[in-house]
Amino acid sequence: MKAFAQYLQEKGYAENTISSYTFAIDQLTNRAQPLTNQSLLAHKEWLVSSFAPKTANNRIGAINAYLDFIAFDGIRLKGVRIQQKPFLDNVISNEQYFQMRDGLKHDGDWFWYFIVRFLVCTGARVGELRQFRVCHVNAGYMDIISKGQKLRRIWIPQTLQRECAAWKDGAVSSDLLFSGKSNKAITSRGISLGLKRIALRYGIDQDVVYPHSFRHLFAKNFIANNPDIALLADLMGHESIETTRIYLRRTADEQRAAVDKAIDW
Repeated sequence: MKAFAQYLQEKGYAENTISSYTFAIDQLTNRAQPLTNQSLLAHKEWLVSSFAPKTANNRIGAINAYLDFIAFDGIRLKGVRIQQKPFLDNVISNEQYFQMRDGLKHDGDWFWYFIVRFLVCTGARVGELRQFRVCHVNAGYMDIISKGQKLRRIWIPQTLQRECAAWKDGAVSSDLLFSGKSNKAITSRGISLGLKRIALRYGIDQDVVYPHSFRHLFAKNFIANNPDIALLADLMGHESIETTRIYLRRTADEQRAAVDKAIDW
């Protein structure tokens, strides 16, 4: 399994993706031996009947990557079609974000204050957040090269840039902003678990507090002030504007509030 993990790393997969993919292959090898077209289809049927479509598709993606890795001379599994909802579930609101931000600032918990601020103010994915260094704060942006060799620039708003520069005053420019043990970048899992603990601390619904939720909030706040969806797609690193549109859907609560406001007779 180490060889497969190394293969994924060389392909540019994020740490949390590598972890979930290796787990999926451990599961596969325990259930589908020997590896044949028939055993793969039976395993897919088990995945679809046992897990939500998104989870099943993640594990199917892992299996196909593994089949490529071992040069399996057989089928590749097709994903499960997911019905898109016309609204978003479990996305943090501005009010909840302000409650978390202000609570962290009041408590002087600057490490988590800036993690939350960077997530909501830059639209960075959690794997990208882990890469920020002091030099990026000094420059006001960080450049990311995607797996397709496409350049994406993640801008740091000036207010956040000034705040963070003061926090990291005197730090070496190559230093990571968010380091964990042994001065290595905090893990994606560490960020996710830390955010859940903060939500509990301030009485915020834990279901809406996870790294990608802040990315949704970034998109909604950006488009509320600048309706250029093509620019937003570039900022978020989306190949298609249709992907960006998903982030702009209203939550179920927002839809209900809009209906109640519009239909009051």
